[in-house]
Amino acid sequence: MDDNKQYPLKKVCLICAKGSLEDVYAALVMTNGAVMEGIEAKLFFTFFGLDAITKTRMNSLKTGTVGNPAMRMPGGLPFPTLLGTLPGVEAGVSAMMRSQMEKLDIPPVDEFLELITAGGGEIYACKLAVDMFKLKKEDLSEHVSGILTIGDFYEMCGGQGTQIIFT
Repeated sequence: MDDNKQYPLKKVCLICAKGSLEDVYAALVMTNGAVMEGIEAKLFFTFFGLDAITKTRMNSLKTGTVGNPAMRMPGGLPFPTLLGTLPGVEAGVSAMMRSQMEKLDIPPVDEFLELITAGGGEIYACKLAVDMFKLKKEDLSEHVSGILTIGDFYEMCGGQGTQIIFT
């Protein structure tokens, strides 16, 4: 981090509502980046994004292979949506993505959460989604600071120089 950098952004609050590998990692990377730049960071997981902080699911997230127009095959050709419906394709693509991420030394979800919280970032779960999916605090990663309503989260995110990002 360049200690001479001055950011108008003082706090960033991210909301992750999707549970696919690519959506969860976008939120984790942006939150960790903020923490590394000295920006106060809070990350709120809701609906299917809760998979990223649920102990039994966090390290087995899948890549969305159906309806993903940005998905490409090796060589850059578009990935046919129909191919994503075949048994085993989603698991294979997800394994390939995790392998590529590992080669780039990108940590698995549980380690990423640890990096964020060790750097001062905060992780929260949505009360509505937790209740809806019948989860309990003990089902969630130990890095989750609390289970909040969205109103409580917005209140925490208030103040000048704050940006709320929905992923």
